[in-house]
Amino acid sequence: MDNSTIIILAIVIVVAVFGVYLLVYRSDIKGIKKEEKTPPYDKALQLQAYERLVILAERIALRNLVSRVQPGDMNAIAYQGLLTENIRQEYDYNLSQQLYVSGQAWQAVSSLKEQNIFILHQLMNTLPPGSSGLDLGKRVLDLLDADPKTSLHTVVLDALKFEAKKIMS
Repeated sequence: MDNSTIIILAIVIVVAVFGVYLLVYRSDIKGIKKEEKTPPYDKALQLQAYERLVILAERIALRNLVSRVQPGDMNAIAYQGLLTENIRQEYDYNLSQQLYVSGQAWQAVSSLKEQNIFILHQLMNTLPPGSSGLDLGKRVLDLLDADPKTSLHTVVLDALKFEAKKIMS
């Protein structure tokens, strides 16, 4: 992967991480408590929803996804499609959880989904024609190893934990 590709992807990831951070923590940074207009659901039901979203975030994290969904003998295009479809299915399976979590938490998870699909697409575009699925998987892992701190995955997990702790207190 050439340096310009790594720099562009790193910038996109940093901007996304910063955006989610501001979205989730903005009201606490300024000391403003926004009243959510959510129904007063049972706390146990809300906590279960946050648990499900933590599992979703872990399952669509690129490192976990690449290790769980093996390319076999697929070419890179087919593997990218399989990874993208897997992300979308995991997300769609958990759509109902947005009823029980804050808007910020749901937006953070949605941003993670979109960012991961975008990264897969961008990395696919950096591969030469005829590349294998293994090549794409290696490219994903190389990007994550280049700067693990820019992963939106960890920010989303922190946001979900933060929201869940507010419910428990």
